[in-house]
Amino acid sequence: MDAQLDDKALESTLAESLADVVPDTKTVSEDEFVEVVGGALEAVGGTLLFKMCVQNQGEDQHVAAASVGDGGNRQFLLLTLPTGGGSLKVETVSRSSNPVAGIAAAYAGLMDAFRTAA
Repeated sequence: MDAQLDDKALESTLAESLADVVPDTKTVSEDEFVEVVGGALEAVGGTLLFKMCVQNQGEDQHVAAASVGDGGNRQFLLLTLPTGGGSLKVETVSRSSNPVAGIAAAYAGLMDAFRTAA
């Protein structure tokens, strides 16, 4: 199975489920972002890894990293939303050019190690 098609299908599924949920005309608070991301991840059985607010290409944006699946089938997602409102962007980490994307898999590996050690 082509991994690129899987990535695109996962991104499309999440984007479709969010089409009417994201506010696009006002400032988006962290709580609103968490609510939208939580709903999106629930739709695909995903888990939030971390969230932060960063500046990327001169624009402040909320960023969340998430995982879907487990073991060898685990995929990592990056969900971004401008703080000034707009469209929620959902992309797999493997296809993302966002600098935060590189942190997602490393963070998940660290959390896995902590769970094993506990």
